[in-house]
This record gives sequence, structure tokens and C-alpha cells, in this order.
Amino acid sequence: MTGSAQVTQGRTVPPARSYPFSTADRLNVDPTYAELREKEPMTRVQLPYGEEAWLATRYEDVRTVLGDARFGRAPAVHRDEPRLTPRQQDSGMLIMDPPDHTRLRRLVAKAFTARRVEDLRPRAQEIADGLVDDMVRLGPPADLVEHFATPLPIQVICELLGVPFADRDRFHVWSEAIVSTTSLPPETIQEYLNSLWGYIGALVAERRREPRIDDLLGALVQARDDNQDRLSETELVELAAGLLAAGHETTVTQIPNFVYVLLQNPDQLAALRADPALVPAAVEELLRYVPLGVGSSFARYAKEDVEVGGVLVRAGEPVVGSLSSANRDGTVFPDPDRVDLRREQKPHLGFGHGVHHCVGAQLARMELQVAVGTLVTRLPGLRLAVPEPELEWKRGMLVRGLLAMPVAW
Repeated sequence: MTGSAQVTQGRTVPPARSYPFSTADRLNVDPTYAELREKEPMTRVQLPYGEEAWLATRYEDVRTVLGDARFGRAPAVHRDEPRLTPRQQDSGMLIMDPPDHTRLRRLVAKAFTARRVEDLRPRAQEIADGLVDDMVRLGPPADLVEHFATPLPIQVICELLGVPFADRDRFHVWSEAIVSTTSLPPETIQEYLNSLWGYIGALVAERRREPRIDDLLGALVQARDDNQDRLSETELVELAAGLLAAGHETTVTQIPNFVYVLLQNPDQLAALRADPALVPAAVEELLRYVPLGVGSSFARYAKEDVEVGGVLVRAGEPVVGSLSSANRDGTVFPDPDRVDLRREQKPHLGFGHGVHHCVGAQLARMELQVAVGTLVTRLPGLRLAVPEPELEWKRGMLVRGLLAMPVAW
């Protein structure tokens, strides 16, 4: 902890802990979370940038902060938001509250409905099978990140959005700006964001010259041009760029994470190989178990005094919630630190909660099911091609994941 307790508005506020509590180590969850859930579920923290905040660590408290209308994202625009990155987000859907957030989300949500996503499953399966065919033809060892985990989600989001797959090497690099904390210097982050926005802007102009409504980008352009009150030009470009980046970056990262966890739990992997019908349940358990983020959710600001976890959060105070901690809450998930593919299904927070629940959750879920199912059935002997300690993990990013994953089969 830093500093000492302060008396503010008649309350004794505990000193703030430096947060995150430690440097991310593989996919391990810092044991401090378990201690806090037990003894101090709402604690004061100081992130690398921005003002102090409350940190929620219990499942129910995190759900409250993310889902209760008494908390909002929009005030962050005018505040020094607690964050892991030097750059503060000041525009886009992630910084909005209803009704503005609802207006933008409604435009894209229909592209990610369960029915639309299921229509995409055969194509995703075709892509996955083709990638495995290529790996088998080239022979082991192969980098699962490069040859499977990266191209699968990128090709799916490209076809859904209407972005040329041939440009993947460019926009995949630029997308790192979205998830970088210290992996890129601030000037490079801005350069990459400008490149990504410029690239999408050029595609928008192309759609106007040659209108198309059979992809999401074409539909967004039409929505903008038919009724400019629904979507500004800046919102159009930033929304499409965000969908492109977020639509592949986290899934690219999670596929190797899931395979890594399965390889570290051979009994669960054996059960999955013996019964591929377990794949959907396995994906849900892995979404719960894997701590994708290195820190917490974006801050929510209390719009009025709200009691959370036995603490009175005053109006105007920011609260961040740890999804990783919530998903390891033993009062909701018995024996939470164990991977159990047959665990009784309860709603995890792997995709967040509330109005900012991941709009592409259904798409990511389907892609992860296809990826895990394909690897388990097509490559039953899948294993690491190097000793585990030699694996290299991402550093200086908002997400945890492997830089490369050499495998054999």
C-alpha cells in the first residue's frame, strides 16, 4: 500500500494499493485477489495512470458495478480516468452511456446475433480445417499462433465486416495500439491508430463509390448516409476500426491460451478428446478460468451514492472491477482454481456484463468452439514442441497471451 488512511466526506478511506498487484505471470491469477475477496472485497487502488479508484473483487460486486445503471462510463471523458495506459480514451462506444451507446450498439448488434453467427459457423469450420491441412502438409513443428490462431479470427471478421483479408498483415500490426500499455511508445500508438482509422476511411470511401450492403461495413455506411443523425462520420470510422481490431485481437490471443491450459491439464484434455461433445462446455469453462486481462475493467463512475460490498461509493467516484477475480469467486464457482470441463454452468464474466457486455461475444464463442473442436479432433496428439519454460509471453499489453506457440502432433 501507499500513503495512509484519509478522512473524506465523513468516511475513513483506506490507503490505496498499487495496482495491478504484480506483473502478469503466464495465466496465473495473483493470490492477492483471493485475500481481498475474503477480507476487503472493495479496496482502494492506484493504477499506473489516473486518479485513485475502488477495486471490486467479488463476483456479485463486479456484476453490480458493470450492470447497475447507477454507474456509467461517460463521466470518464471529463476525468483523469484510472487506467493502465498513458493514452486516455475520449471517444467511441466504450466511453458512452445510453442512449448514445444504445444508438451505436443497435447498429452493429444485428450482425452478431446467435442466428447470424451460426450461419457463419460452416465457413469458420472450413477456414479452420484449411489451416490444419496446411499445418499437416508443412509438418511439425508449427507455430500455432502464426499458422492457426491468428488467421482464423482475422479471416472471419474480414468476411463479416467486408475488409480485404490480403491486408491482414497491416491492420493486425496497427491493432496492437488498441491493447498496448507499454509494448509501444505513445507516438507509435497514435501513428498506428491514425493508420487504422485512415485505412477504414479509405474503405468507407470505396463503399460510397461502389455501394454494398452484404457486409457490415457497407451496412454501416448506408446507415450513415441514409440518416446522419444515427451515426457521424467519425463514429462510423472509429466503430468499424474498433470492430476490426477487437473482432480478432482477443480471440487470436485466447485460442493459444485455451490450448495451453488444456495441455497443462492433461486429464481434462483427455476427457475432451474422448468426448468432443464437451467442446461448448469446455469453452465456457476456459472463458471463466483464463485471466485474459492483466488488470481490471474500464472504470465506472458512480452517478449517485451506491453501497457496494459493504462500502459506500460516493457519487463521482470511479470503481474498477476485476473480471479475473470475479471468475475465481469460490462462492459462485466451487473449487474455482481448478479447470473442470464438466462444471455446472453458471454465468461467467469472461465477456463482461451489462450494457458494455462484448458485442461480439457470440462470434468469439463460436470461433473458440470451432478452434478447440478442430484441434482436438484433427490433431489428437497435439503437444508443445518446446519445453514449457521456453514459451514467450506478451509483455506491456492489456491482454495476456503467447507470442508464439511451437507445437507438434
